[in-house]
Amino acid sequence: MNERPGNQLFDAYFTARDMREVFCDQGRVQAMLDFEAALARAEARVGLIPQTAVAPIEAACQAGHYDFAALGEAIATAGNSAIPLVKALGKQIAANHAEAERYVHLGATSQDVMDTGLVLQLRGALELIENDLAQLGETLATQALRYVATPLAGRTWLQHATPVTLGMKIAGWLGAVTRSRQRLQQLKPRLLVLQFGGASGTLAALGEQAMPIAHALAEELKLTLPDQPWHTQRDRLVEFGSVLGLIAGSLGKLGRDISLLMQTEAAEVFEPSAPGKGGSSTMPHKRNPVGAAVLIGAATRVPGLLSTLFSAMPQEHERSLGLWHAEWETLPEICCLVSGSLKQALLVTDGLEVDAERMARNLDLTQGLVLAEAVSIVLAQRVGRDTAHHLLEQCCKRAVAEQRHLRAVLGDEPQVTAELSPAELDHLLDPAHYLGQAHTWVERAVAEHSALTA
Repeated sequence: MNERPGNQLFDAYFTARDMREVFCDQGRVQAMLDFEAALARAEARVGLIPQTAVAPIEAACQAGHYDFAALGEAIATAGNSAIPLVKALGKQIAANHAEAERYVHLGATSQDVMDTGLVLQLRGALELIENDLAQLGETLATQALRYVATPLAGRTWLQHATPVTLGMKIAGWLGAVTRSRQRLQQLKPRLLVLQFGGASGTLAALGEQAMPIAHALAEELKLTLPDQPWHTQRDRLVEFGSVLGLIAGSLGKLGRDISLLMQTEAAEVFEPSAPGKGGSSTMPHKRNPVGAAVLIGAATRVPGLLSTLFSAMPQEHERSLGLWHAEWETLPEICCLVSGSLKQALLVTDGLEVDAERMARNLDLTQGLVLAEAVSIVLAQRVGRDTAHHLLEQCCKRAVAEQRHLRAVLGDEPQVTAELSPAELDHLLDPAHYLGQAHTWVERAVAEHSALTA
């Protein structure tokens, strides 16, 4: 591949290969050349240029014909990638068909080429992201149903709270994925639009044929023709970047949960194991959450890149100086980071290793204290809320001080046993009987996913 040397060492870890192909030099150049070829076809359709000029222009619009290193050097002088590319395109055409060369890039401006090329790349990126999100949603739905009734300690402020289920936790991840898929569907009509305005956005160079050409060009590229050119109105790109930021953050939440559940002290849920995965250079026993690290890393990096897109929004007049330039590598990098995060999320969630026995043991680490609320609520209906709360509070303190299980302390408390039988106490102190609506939340999350997928 005609690629300039670059920093590729971490790409396999942080970026999906297919997304890097979208935004590599070849992908960028080909997208701009696709614009030029489509422009020639559109202008021939309305009679602005002869039909005989189209084939030579199309033949030259192949990225493999161009020296990316030379283009990169020329950009440093030209100020953007379209100017040297259009010059090289013209030379390529002139060498074989001198007359066709005069019709290249007619009526367009550099930003038309670059912005529309970017939109074509984003269309490919969006398809990859949507496919991975749909697959991730399906995996999470399957796992949520599998563990719908598997109790584990709920944790608030990093401390044991009342029981939840692993399925409920996974359903939370699923809901975030579903909402991001909905957002992408909603923004797609706003994002996948043509940029075509000429020098200052008026298309004056094309005269009365401007709008017919614009319509034809949009049709050729299978893009929507927007209400007007958007050279310095960047909300479409920033909206897309923002949704990608939400995806990165949601995947970061998933990664954070898994990494905490993998901690030695918890050891409840693990990333799938594989030879050489998650090891340490010095400690043979280590099993590190290397997939979760990518999810958390992307969630940490993307907000800073997103702030660049927001900072670049107040662009000057009809064409920006510097702010537009700040976008060029920013949005592609966000796409690449999110793609890598999605690939890791798919690997992690599909092969989750769950230790339900460890979850049960961890639930009992507080010797029944996490179920004090369950007893208090039932007892309150019989002796009053304040009395029940105070009584359970004292029993909990006694259980801690005496290092005894709460069930034993409650069984020794006459005010409790006068109201609750041994069978009732056993039932109330069983985590499986205090899971509330956990099953419902899973069903609802899976149903919303299924409705979107259908």
